[in-house]
Amino acid sequence: MSDQIKIIPGGVTAAKGFQAAATAAHIKYKDRTDMALVVSSEKCVCAGTFTSNVVKAAPVLWDRQIVEAGGFVQAIVANSGIANACTGQEGLDLCRMEAEEVASRLVITPESVLTASTGVIGMQLPPDRLKAGIEDLASSLSDSLEAGTAAEKAIMTTDTRPKEIAVTFEIGGVPVTLGGMAKGSGMIHPNMCTMLSFLTTDLAISRELLQKALREVVQDSFNMISVDGDTSTNDTLLILANGLSGAPEITSEGPDYALFLEALHTVCCDLARKMAGDGEGATCLFTCRVTGADTKEHARTLAKSVICSSLTKAMIYGHDCNFGRVLCALGYSGVSFDPAHVDLYFESTGGRIHIYGDGSAKEYSEEEASKILADPEVIALVDMHMGAEEATAWGCDLSYDYVKINADYRS
Repeated sequence: MSDQIKIIPGGVTAAKGFQAAATAAHIKYKDRTDMALVVSSEKCVCAGTFTSNVVKAAPVLWDRQIVEAGGFVQAIVANSGIANACTGQEGLDLCRMEAEEVASRLVITPESVLTASTGVIGMQLPPDRLKAGIEDLASSLSDSLEAGTAAEKAIMTTDTRPKEIAVTFEIGGVPVTLGGMAKGSGMIHPNMCTMLSFLTTDLAISRELLQKALREVVQDSFNMISVDGDTSTNDTLLILANGLSGAPEITSEGPDYALFLEALHTVCCDLARKMAGDGEGATCLFTCRVTGADTKEHARTLAKSVICSSLTKAMIYGHDCNFGRVLCALGYSGVSFDPAHVDLYFESTGGRIHIYGDGSAKEYSEEEASKILADPEVIALVDMHMGAEEATAWGCDLSYDYVKINADYRS
């Protein structure tokens, strides 16, 4: 990360002009907040990416239509507990009802309100609880950092901890802030999207460049994580830019755009790592860093193949240096390479160890390897010795608790 970018406290309310709120609408959960609202005081340029799953939730269809239309956006309303997916016309009608209800409370247009849902697929949302929740949210909006955190917690499902970050940087000598929040713990295997993530900035930027930046950054951040190989029906990544920083508008690619791109990359990678590390039942953030690949796409493919392997994930959970599982995952990735030219290392705060090279296992201590693999974050370093491209992917180990959580998720 460039020294021009500073991490600061906060999330979606860190940037100027943004407020948030959370409430317990009892959509499904009875013991926690489950609805959130994020609002800008001014109209925002908006960009987004969405699930590649053919089965798309109603909020995804609603949001994608608004984003592609290119209009201004001012609010995002979200709920947890019920996904509003596989709900037919009734689900779409509920998205419109939510947007109209928020618009009425905030005196804005329904077409400037985005919706998002996460939770159980196939259940209908209760309209009366949604309306009551929106009333509570609209009356309790705040620009405090605590309000942003509360909104993030309200969209959690099986997440065990909140995920938010904010950074600041300067455009034309004027401070600009970019903040964000995300939720995601299971059904995570994004493709041009993430689970739910909302980003806010007081930067002024053209819609075209904002969308271009988001699509570029998502490739090496959210698209490089996996918990369980399942791409959700609800994956949504949205960014709102209201221009209230007063910094010069970015209308062309150049140094200012490049700095924003780096800041966006910092925020998205941080949120992506947090999602991977908080995978359902996970005890370890498992990272694979591939270097020396011949192409960028091959580097991405190799790294993601390793962190997606169920056998490798189980190996990490058991702290067992069965390194053949990593080589196996590299081998079936679809990338052609010579195994005799690959070097594999495992690394953590417990140390670094050379496991494989020159076509065979290196001499290493099983006890030392097990110690390294027992760390809360384990990194597999793979040097392909084929070129200069590299990529990093993030996943987690596979524990007994993953099955327990998903065996009775609906109850």
